Parts: sequence; C-alpha cells; structure tokens
Amino acid sequence: MHAKRNGDISFWYADIGGLPAPRPPLPGDRKVDVAIVGAGYTGLWTAYYLKRAQPDLRIAILEREFAGFGASGRNGGWLSGGFGWSREKYLKTSSREGVMAMQKAMAGTVDEVIRVAEAEGIDADIRRTANLTVATNEPQLERAKAEFADTRAWDFDPSRMQWLDASEAKARINVHNVLGGYVINGQARVQPVKLVQGLAAAVERLGVEIFEQTTVTKIAPGEVFTNRGTVRAETIIRATEGFTAQLPGEERTWLALNSAQIVTEPVPDALWAEIGWQGHELLGDTAHAYCYAQRTREGRITMGGRGVPYRFNSATDVNGQTQQATIDKLHAILKRLLPQAAHLRIDHAWCGVLGVPRDWCTTVGLDPKTRIGWAGGYVGLGVSSSNLSGRTLTDLVLGRQTDLVRLPWVNRSVRKWEPEPLRWLGVHSMYQLYRMADEREERGMTRSSRLAALADRITGH
Repeated sequence: MHAKRNGDISFWYADIGGLPAPRPPLPGDRKVDVAIVGAGYTGLWTAYYLKRAQPDLRIAILEREFAGFGASGRNGGWLSGGFGWSREKYLKTSSREGVMAMQKAMAGTVDEVIRVAEAEGIDADIRRTANLTVATNEPQLERAKAEFADTRAWDFDPSRMQWLDASEAKARINVHNVLGGYVINGQARVQPVKLVQGLAAAVERLGVEIFEQTTVTKIAPGEVFTNRGTVRAETIIRATEGFTAQLPGEERTWLALNSAQIVTEPVPDALWAEIGWQGHELLGDTAHAYCYAQRTREGRITMGGRGVPYRFNSATDVNGQTQQATIDKLHAILKRLLPQAAHLRIDHAWCGVLGVPRDWCTTVGLDPKTRIGWAGGYVGLGVSSSNLSGRTLTDLVLGRQTDLVRLPWVNRSVRKWEPEPLRWLGVHSMYQLYRMADEREERGMTRSSRLAALADRITGH
C-alpha cells in the first residue's frame, strides 16, 4: 500500500498545518556563556533549565535546519520514562542502588515534562496512559514473561507493573492472536512537534537565542565554527543525537540508526469499537524487530519500526522520505497485529535517525578540561531521556554536586564504533538475523530463535 505523503519531515508537521518558517541564522561572530549545538529536545531542555537556574547566562543554540527537524519532530510520541538499556553494563561502573536511582530519575521525567508543559502553556496533546507490551506467539510470550520478571525485580516500584493473560490483554487492545503481555503505568502519549515547538518558544521567552539555518562545521574547546561565523563560549554542549556522526571527529562516536513510521487515516468509531484501545495505551510487542504504536489525538494509528536500519557511513535520509519496502513492512506489522485495520488508508510515512553508542547505552557528560558537554545516544528513548539530560547537564555546567550528576550514565567512557564497512555489515547482519528469527517464530517455533542471540553478539546489543 502506498502512502498519500512520504517524507515532508513527518506526519506531526502535517498535523499542525505544515513546516515552520525558519528563524534567522547566526548574523556573524558572537560571544556567549554557553553554546548549544542542536535545537532538538536535548538542546532545548538544557537551555531551559540553565536559564531557569541562572537567568543572566548568555545562551545561543545553533541549528542547521530548524528546531525539531531531527528525531524530536519525527519520533513515536512515547513519553515513557522507560529504561531500555542494559542494567548490567551500567553496573560495571556503578551499583544496584545507582542503577535503580537512574531508573527512578528516568521515570520521573514523565511528571516533569507534563509539569513544564502546563507551566509554559505548551499544548502537546499529552495524555497520561500505560505502556502495553504484547506477545503473539510462544517465543514472544517467553520473552515477555522474562522481561516482566526482570523489570519487576529491578523496578523501584514494582506495583507500577501488571501481567495480563490473553483475555486481559485483548480487553485493552484487540490484538490478533495475543497470548498475553504486560503493562507499565505512569507513562504518556505526546504530539512530538507540538512539544518541541512549544519548548523552543519557551526558551526564547527566557532570552535564549536560537539561530537556525546555521551549519556547525567544527567544535573545539571554547569555539564553535559555523558557515555563518564563529561562536566563542566557555561551555559548549553537543546535542546532535543521530546527526553526531556528521561532525568532524565524531564519525564513529554514535551510529545513526534509522527508524520509520506510518500513520493511518482517522479510524471510524465503529472500527474503534472492534479494536478497543480505549485507554490510549502506548503499544509495542516482543518481536526481535519490535514495533511501537500509539492512538493519536484525532484517532489515527501510528505504527513504527526499523525500516532500512542503517545507511553506509551513518548517512541520513532526505527530509524524512522512506522507502516503499519500509512502508510495506510497517503495513504488514499493522495487519498482523490489527487485521481489522488492514483496509485503512496510509496517510503519511516518514523516517528519521537516532543515536546508538557502541554499547547501546545512553550517556551524558561534561569534560571539565575542555568544557565540552554532550548528551544522547538514547537508542529510541529520547522523548523522556532528553529531559533528564537537560537537568543533568545544567548541574554539570553550573558545578552543582547533586544526585543527578552521580547517576551511572554520567561521564561514561564508551569505545567507538568500528570503521566502515564493518559497522554497515554488522548492523545489517543483525537485522537480517532478527528478521529471520521473527519469521521462524511466526511459523511455529516454541522457543526463541538462536539467530537473535547471534545477532546481539555481532553488535553487542
């Protein structure tokens, strides 16, 4: 099935009437206290909390396109506060108490984002809900039970979670062949573009300058070089997430992993009566090549997943346009989970990139010598994690000795990705193996395919 629109950054812009007019570029050389590279969630949250903490700070944000051009304007709208990284990897440099404190801080981002949105008058279609993870075959059910037990054992509040049998899961969303699953409460759905644009307006009201259409060509201690002039600053924050590999010297820091989505036409009320989904839950599954979905404000279904997983040398898409093969794969997932919706028109398809560190675990930090900070590598959990990044970077920049700066993701050292073509081969091999594993399990395997375990070993996932 073809989409009516493909690209144009994302559906979320079409939902509000189109792309924004760009702000003026950097007018020439400038001196500030803090220069932030990237006007997505991470850069904007950092500017917001820095200005709230110290209003006299001179802060400039430099953005190649416009605020929300990247993942902040293209994501699935999951304000989850989730913890999707390896606890064991964080344990190597921390403690169980430290990892649990990080989980609690991440979960707290949901309330914090909602608090700021209300305080700043940001209408981002935020709706509190739960996250429903379903299993539709025996191997998926096995993994769902293991995930549930592991998360519950680590969670700071196990009562947030609930296991559902097949009938209970089906009562929430009428997923085809659902065998069971679990819910995690205390999460929320958002309209990503409304959030990023509202946040950009909020930081401007505080006196932060956002310079768009300004390409950063190099970052060095005390200086950010652009095609419009040089910005000198005591502190520089790199908030470039999936576009980090395009900066000189950062080519192998984070891999630019692709993710894509489709959105249906508005679903008729009669069809919603068949599907359910009255709780507006965030919806995912435990397939190896997993999906993520939401029910939007006006009653559409968005379905996301990995399309072409990685472009050679961390190349990025052109304004969100994705391949027809990717649209077909996402439509197939929609039909598999919700065959009732198979006939719905696909109104929009798009894609974007997210940052992936070599150990698949997010980081935030500030080098005390160079005064260059960073945050990202969220591996798909940036809507909520970026808020904690902004608060953590604020404490690091201002030298505050808080609980946030002692969390195990702060100033972690992660080795770089292999040079090409090794990383292209590794990532594509991983997703081919995931695809094969999912296909075998759909055909009737009773245990998780070993191909997926091999895929994880190849890339350290």
